[in-house]
Amino acid sequence: MDTSKKKVVIVGAGFAGLRLAKKLSPKFFQVILLDKNNYHQFQPLLYQVSTCGLEPSSISFPLRKIFQKYSNVSIRVAEVTAVDKDNQTVETTIGSISYDYLILAYGATTNFFNNEQVESNSFSMKSVSEALLLRNTLLMNYEKALNETDKEKRSALLNVVIVGGGPTGVELAGAVAEMKLKILPKDYPEIDFQEMNIYLIEAGPKLLGGMSSKSGGTVFEYLEELGVNVWLNTAVKDYDGEHAHLSNDQTLTSNCLIWAAGVKGSRLQGLPQEVYAPNERILVDTFNRVKGMGNIFAIGDIALMSSEKFPKGHPQVAPAAIQQAELLADNLIRIQSNKLLKAFHYVDKGSMATVGRNKATAEIKKMKFSGFIAWFIWMAVHLMSIVGVKNRLFIFVNWVWQYFTYDPSLRLIIKSSEKKMNNDHQTDQNT
Repeated sequence: MDTSKKKVVIVGAGFAGLRLAKKLSPKFFQVILLDKNNYHQFQPLLYQVSTCGLEPSSISFPLRKIFQKYSNVSIRVAEVTAVDKDNQTVETTIGSISYDYLILAYGATTNFFNNEQVESNSFSMKSVSEALLLRNTLLMNYEKALNETDKEKRSALLNVVIVGGGPTGVELAGAVAEMKLKILPKDYPEIDFQEMNIYLIEAGPKLLGGMSSKSGGTVFEYLEELGVNVWLNTAVKDYDGEHAHLSNDQTLTSNCLIWAAGVKGSRLQGLPQEVYAPNERILVDTFNRVKGMGNIFAIGDIALMSSEKFPKGHPQVAPAAIQQAELLADNLIRIQSNKLLKAFHYVDKGSMATVGRNKATAEIKKMKFSGFIAWFIWMAVHLMSIVGVKNRLFIFVNWVWQYFTYDPSLRLIIKSSEKKMNNDHQTDQNT
C-alpha cells in the first residue's frame, strides 16, 4: 500500500461500490474493494438466468478484469464480519484491514418479514447462485412430473407461486408464463400444461407500487393475457414447501414458491443500534455519511437517506446507487481539499418493467410508454448497463434468437458435487 494516500475500504462490488472504486482518484486514494464474490453481477437480469433465458456468465463480470488498469485498486474476496470504528479497522474472513475511509455498499437482502417457515422453504433471487438453484428446481420439477401419477402431486410440481408484485415478481411471472406457453410443451409433450398454474400474489392494491396506477394496470392486463393468476390485496401467511396459506383463507399447492416481496438491510457488528432503521438499512445524512460517524459512509441499497421528497429513503435501484457513488467520490476529494461537501439530490430518470415479448411499461419523467416501444426502451437501457462489450453482445444475440424462435437453449440442470463441496468445507474448518 502507498501510505502517502488515504486508504478507502469499500465493502461490496454492486452498482454503488463498483462505480465508486472506478471514480476515486489515484492521486489521492488507495482503494481496497471487498466482496464475497470475485465478480460483479447485474441483478436486474437474474430472473432471465432462472428462466433459462441467459447464461450466468452473461450478467457477471470478473472484478479483476474490470480493474486491470486501475493501479490504485486492490481486490480481496472476503466477507466483512465486524467494524471497529475506534481503531478504524474492519474484521473480515481474511483478517483485519485498516482504513481512513470506510464505505459500506454491500446492498440489501431478501426480507421474509421474520417468517422463518417461509424463509426455509421458499426461493429468493438476489444472486447468481440463487437464480441457478431456481432454474434447476423448475426444470427438475418438470422431470419429476413426467413420472408422477398422483394428480395433486403432479400439480404441486407444475405450479409456480410468485410472491411480490414489484418489478422482479412481475418480470419473473411473465418469463415463466412465456415458458409455459412456448417452450415447455415442446420439451415435455407428455405433460398437459393446462394443469400448470402460475400465481402472482401481491399484498398491496396494485402491481408495481413504485410506478403509476396506469402502469400497474397495464402490467396486470399483460399478465392476465399470458395466463397468470394475479391476486391483489393478498398476503402469504405461511408455506411448508408444498402448501401456501394465504390471508384470504385459501391454500395453493406448489413445490416452488418464489419470494420477491421485499428487501432489507443486514447489520454489521460494531456499528451502534441507533444507525439502523427498522428495516435494517443504515441511516445516513445528505452526504451519505453514517449518522454520528466522521469517516464511515454508506451508499446504495443499504443506505437510507430520509428527505421531504423521499421520507422512506431513495428507491433501491441502480441509478440511485450510481449517483450516490459519483457524488461521494467528489466529496471525498473535497474533504481532502478542506472544501464544503455537496448534498445528494436524486435525479429520477424513470422506471420500467417488462412482462415479456413486446409487453412492457416505462415511465420517463412525465411520459408513459407501453407495449413494443416500452419493451424496446427496457432492452436498450438494460443492455447498455451491462459491464463488458462481450457480455452485451452475448445478451443481444440471445435476445434476438429468442425473439424469432421462442426457443432459448439454456435449459440445463447443472448440479453441484455435494460430496466435494462438503469435503472442501470440512477442510476449510480444519484449516
